[in-house]
Amino acid sequence: MSEQPQVELFVKAGSDGQSIGNCPFSQRLFMVLWLKGVTFNVTTIDMKRKPDILKHLAPGAQPPFMVYGTDVRTDTNKIEEFLEETLSPPKYPKLAAKNPESNTAGLDVFAKFSAYIKNSTPAANKTLENGLMKALRVLDSYMNTPLPEEIDENCAEDETVSHRRFLDGNELTLADCNLLPKLHIVQVVCEKYRGFKIPEEFSGIHRYLRNAYEREEFASTCPATSEIELAYAQVAKPLK
Repeated sequence: MSEQPQVELFVKAGSDGQSIGNCPFSQRLFMVLWLKGVTFNVTTIDMKRKPDILKHLAPGAQPPFMVYGTDVRTDTNKIEEFLEETLSPPKYPKLAAKNPESNTAGLDVFAKFSAYIKNSTPAANKTLENGLMKALRVLDSYMNTPLPEEIDENCAEDETVSHRRFLDGNELTLADCNLLPKLHIVQVVCEKYRGFKIPEEFSGIHRYLRNAYEREEFASTCPATSEIELAYAQVAKPLK
């Protein structure tokens, strides 16, 4: 059996130049590698100093990027595809979602959040908040709607509300690696800079986040809350 090549993931460093910085793409790949159960190293890159390693390995690239053996890869989507193809069963778990809808659930949330948080006009605030609420409602509805495999055709009682832990079932998939880092940012930044919390009525989203924080693969790859707040300090426009 061939030995696994050396894998190193380079991610954006935090404000101290060493800890993990705010970057949902970095966290996404960090989660994928962890879930694959592969042996890998993580190196943080201080973008203010642009170390020599960046010039040698991936000139002009922004973290995250990955070195797999002697191969340097810089595109997040392509890295994810490569890992799913290369680190495959039976040795490594398949992480792709079974239901295609899981890959697009919550896709609008981050875009609506960005528009909401960057706005500095009080008159537009409510409309943009409603846009974010609508995107969150769609995600919540997906989380509360049973997936086909949750419905027992032999059972007279219809399962009307899903109890699954994550987007595509009870295990984390690539869909979660993409959405959860962004959803976490939305939660932290909206509360800090707009006093907006994801409404309690969105029980599907709250169940989803609770389950995610209980998983080491997610909780241990999250940047510190202070790093997220700092990253958005200039982005989040005060309402004048």
